[in-house]
Amino acid sequence: MLAPLGLTLLVGTIVCTLGNYRTATVMGGSMSPTYRQGDRLFIERIDASEIRRGDVLLVDAPEHTRLGPLLRRVIGVGGDRVTGEGNRVSVNGRPVSEPYVTDSEENPAVGPYEVTVPDGRLFLLGDHRDNSNDSRFHLAEQSGSVAVSGVRGRVVEDWTAPAGPAALGGLGIVLTLAGLGSHVAGRRARRSLPPAPPWPLA
Repeated sequence: MLAPLGLTLLVGTIVCTLGNYRTATVMGGSMSPTYRQGDRLFIERIDASEIRRGDVLLVDAPEHTRLGPLLRRVIGVGGDRVTGEGNRVSVNGRPVSEPYVTDSEENPAVGPYEVTVPDGRLFLLGDHRDNSNDSRFHLAEQSGSVAVSGVRGRVVEDWTAPAGPAALGGLGIVLTLAGLGSHVAGRRARRSLPPAPPWPLA
């Protein structure tokens, strides 16, 4: 019974992992120093209702570029009023604490802005504000926002999420091997038994 249970766990884990997670390689420097070029990331598939301010998303943003998906941080969601000046950002009148932004100088190409994010859309910024093609540079179109429908997934910050399915997969392998080993040992034991004596004839 161990081997079928192990195989069920293993197959289920593989299906769950392929369906809910993917990996991606950081190709640029717009999210530095949080994520540097060449870093490998786990991306978790999420529903639109699960997106939160501060999440780092992999998102298709044809409004910003057609070169492929972007890695960007969510600053505002639908209905939020986002204001910015230099590298300082406020959402709904409250300054956003951004310890991940390390740019020491303000980008002269970016002036003060104030926008309201349309419903079903997101206002996104890169962590490396001096080197990021983000919502600040596309304010004339939908307040610089991108559609929620373009979100491919969220970067997994807590590695216990993908570690859970991995642990189940490991358990599946152990149970499968234990079940197969028990089966082989049983067959060998049966082969080593002496033949049964013949039934006496009347």
